[in-house]
Amino acid sequence: MFISNSVEETIAAGREAGRAARAGDVLALVGDLGAGKTQFVKGVAAGIGTLAEVTSPTFTLIHEYSGGRLPIYHFDFHRLENSQAVLQLGFDDYRDGLSVIEWADKFPELIPSTAQWISFEMKNENARIIKTGL
Repeated sequence: MFISNSVEETIAAGREAGRAARAGDVLALVGDLGAGKTQFVKGVAAGIGTLAEVTSPTFTLIHEYSGGRLPIYHFDFHRLENSQAVLQLGFDDYRDGLSVIEWADKFPELIPSTAQWISFEMKNENARIIKTGL
């Protein structure tokens, strides 16, 4: 468990995860709206070495970031209705880089058993509790 006291600390935690990431890894993110998931992904992208601008894929469902040592596939399952919709995105085809999935708990049956689960909880306006290995 890690307590982030600012956006900058959440991004720094993501940066560490990005530095450790390898091709084929999956980060399964869980947490309410505004809990820090996308800020964490900004750090992951920085840790991979991409200069791409990271934004929430809530309405586009997936963003691809290149330019770093691995491609990053940033999914958002929040607006998807069922697991079939996830599969129609080509979810199983994104294995050559790092997959980062917001709202991964919506379809846990699709998440590989090797995924690293990370939860985000709002402690107060600025602080977030970040837990790994759910």
